[in-house]
Amino acid sequence: MYHTFKKVALTVVPRKTLFKNEVFIRSLFALHLKGKNHRCSLCKKNLKKFIKIPDGDILCPFCGSRSRTRRLYNFLLEISLLRGKILHFSPSRSLYRVFSKNADITYYSTDFQDEFIAKYNYNITKIPVENNYFDLIICYHILEHIEDDKAAMSELSRVLKKGGNCIIQTPFKVGSIYEDFSKTTKSERLKAFGQEDHVRVYSVQGLKERFLQNGFTEVEVKNFPKNDFYGLINETVLIAKK
Repeated sequence: MYHTFKKVALTVVPRKTLFKNEVFIRSLFALHLKGKNHRCSLCKKNLKKFIKIPDGDILCPFCGSRSRTRRLYNFLLEISLLRGKILHFSPSRSLYRVFSKNADITYYSTDFQDEFIAKYNYNITKIPVENNYFDLIICYHILEHIEDDKAAMSELSRVLKKGGNCIIQTPFKVGSIYEDFSKTTKSERLKAFGQEDHVRVYSVQGLKERFLQNGFTEVEVKNFPKNDFYGLINETVLIAKK
């Protein structure tokens, strides 16, 4: 039902209008999903159930947040990282709405290809700000799209303040990093990396080592367990410092 509703909305309502009124439109659909079985920690709604989407993730019908979005928000609150200047690459709309209204932070949302709602369009391999500028960088599901990821990591290190945090997540595999730049077509990349616009698949240890080789001095790997009540799946997140 949700997927039919979404398809109709995308067909009938102009994209900009849909994004501007997304919360209201979602609330109309989600009325029948109010309940006490679950809770979205991002929009604070109590739910009968989360919605499972085709890639296996679990969506909040009210705000559209994914499991990783809710997990990130919870994590940032728990360790008090929502402060100072924050750089957020390709932000989800649910987090963009929350962070852009937070008067306690200076929020820099950016998306290079204009696929997400964002104020800036920084190239991650050449970020146009001074050294040691940001207190926090959020880089979720970005680096697997970037051919020169080492240059990107060096830039993230350059613009991050000493003592700041860079929070990273990508798809992961067991073993070592797999990348093959001879694969350039959508079909080749889909078969090799699992998505048409991905250029590699990281392993947790491989990604950690690559960050340590490109400007960072410490990388912590955090594994989070599943939590059905809050609609959270098993996830791995890296926290890099310099």
